[in-house]
Amino acid sequence: MNERTGMNNSELSEQEIIRRQSLDELRTLGIEPYPAARYEVNAWSADIKESFRDDAERRQVSIAGRIMGRRIMGKASFIELMDSKGRIQVYITRDDICPGENKDLYNTLFKKLTDIGDFIGITGYVFRTKTGEISVHAETMTFLSKSLKPLPVVKVKDGVTYDKFSDPEMRYRQRYVDLLVNDDVKDIFVKRTRIFDAMRNFFNERGYLEVDTPVLQNIPGGAAARPFITHMNALDIDLYLRIANELYLKRLIVGGFEGVYEFSRNFRNEGMDRTHNPEFTVMEIYVAYKDYRWMMEFTEQMLEQVALQVLGTTKVQVGDHEIDFKAPYRRVTMIEAIREHTGIDISGMDEKELRSVCRELGVEEDETMGKGKLIDEIFGEKAEGNYIQPTFIIDYPIEMSPLCKRHRENPELTERFELMVNGKELANAYSELNDPIDQRERFEEQLRLSEKGDDEAMFIDQDFLRALEYGMPPTSGMGIGMDRLAMLLTGQTSIQEVLLFPMMRPEKTVKKDPLSRYIEAGIPEEWAVLIQKAGYMKVKSLSELNPNKLHQEICGLNKKFKLGLNNPTPEEVKRWAEHAASL
Repeated sequence: MNERTGMNNSELSEQEIIRRQSLDELRTLGIEPYPAARYEVNAWSADIKESFRDDAERRQVSIAGRIMGRRIMGKASFIELMDSKGRIQVYITRDDICPGENKDLYNTLFKKLTDIGDFIGITGYVFRTKTGEISVHAETMTFLSKSLKPLPVVKVKDGVTYDKFSDPEMRYRQRYVDLLVNDDVKDIFVKRTRIFDAMRNFFNERGYLEVDTPVLQNIPGGAAARPFITHMNALDIDLYLRIANELYLKRLIVGGFEGVYEFSRNFRNEGMDRTHNPEFTVMEIYVAYKDYRWMMEFTEQMLEQVALQVLGTTKVQVGDHEIDFKAPYRRVTMIEAIREHTGIDISGMDEKELRSVCRELGVEEDETMGKGKLIDEIFGEKAEGNYIQPTFIIDYPIEMSPLCKRHRENPELTERFELMVNGKELANAYSELNDPIDQRERFEEQLRLSEKGDDEAMFIDQDFLRALEYGMPPTSGMGIGMDRLAMLLTGQTSIQEVLLFPMMRPEKTVKKDPLSRYIEAGIPEEWAVLIQKAGYMKVKSLSELNPNKLHQEICGLNKKFKLGLNNPTPEEVKRWAEHAASL
């Protein structure tokens, strides 16, 4: 057992053991492997390469980063150092970093105790090697942090990557490793942040105010979705994690703000797939004295500008499709979209007729669904996936939109649009309902759906109704899925690729007997640990083994991990197996 780490060597790989031994040797030499003092950095890899001129005066730099590769050649070596902006080659010679008689810094620290993955600081000057590579000639080296786990070795030759760290589950669980060894991953998340920045600038330039609203809510309002429930001990009440921030933002419009927006972290206790994560980010904006027609123009102008600022173009390749965010976008009514892709005109149909259409089209339906849900299922199954280029689907049936204003020309419809891109909804917007009596009736209809068994029907928010009764001006609101927008603008087809730490199932752990069970079989604890290291996690499994094979395996591990244990005899191991069989 390593007393400092609290880990038995048998639990570690050979590389991990060697690195821990190097850690101890560093301390023996009086070198702190995790120093507290700051290290002054004044240059970064990308900037050094960009600004270098062969005829310029020699530039002194101080850089720091992680060692990602090295070539040791006697008294001189090259390393590849990675910082936050990229990678740069560093040339290190023994006599430059050890100008005196003592050469331990190079011969011992650098050559023997430093590994790929360690952090070091380098001061020196920038130069171009004989092969033309801009590099840093090291004059001093400072050890900054020891890496105890070896990184995956990803090799690139002639533009081809070998041994890539590409297993999706490993990448998402260990995103920190993914970011280190897959250079393109970091670029995705840099672009994601720039998307937020570009959108925020677009709103701020027009005088709209960014706000924060509660994540813990008494009523999960603002959307039709299944919420997560938690409990607040201080008040002894159940609360819901936010499914939408809509109702709070509209309260602020009642309170006198003309335009407010929020980048909202929302939570919905629903399924997970390539385009859905239970925890996700939405931007919602509400502007007084506007309608959904104005909001369509506002949305397409905003997305065109965001694409230009982030990508330098309005076009992006997503899978097999090139998508162009240049405004204006096509407008298609919900009824037209369904008719276009099914040949059926559902306008004026009642619930019974819609169920008949579902059966005719092979769309799954059940008794809990009302008219709105049935129409939504038909559109989702038969029409939605066909809209690859940005398209506004407009004028939804009233049953689908309990928070939306009735259409000014057809009271059976609402003034609503959804923006479809690459076959999925990207944005959703309304001319907001500001009639408190109409709103109460819509909420009551949602309550009836809930009583029928629709667990995604909206709750009645009495405080929001009270706010509306004080009066809300004509308002348009729009919500846009930021994760899906990031997917589109970075050319990704899975939401997990644009979330730094996506939701994952708990890691599977191998079930094993406690060490006490092995001790019951007469096996000393130190050998029980090695037996489990050899892969025999259950005591009963020993009874099915050839004792000689087990003896060879555990004695081999004792030697490999340099544990120094006295090896048992084959007869002792045989007795362990016999006792295991009797348990």
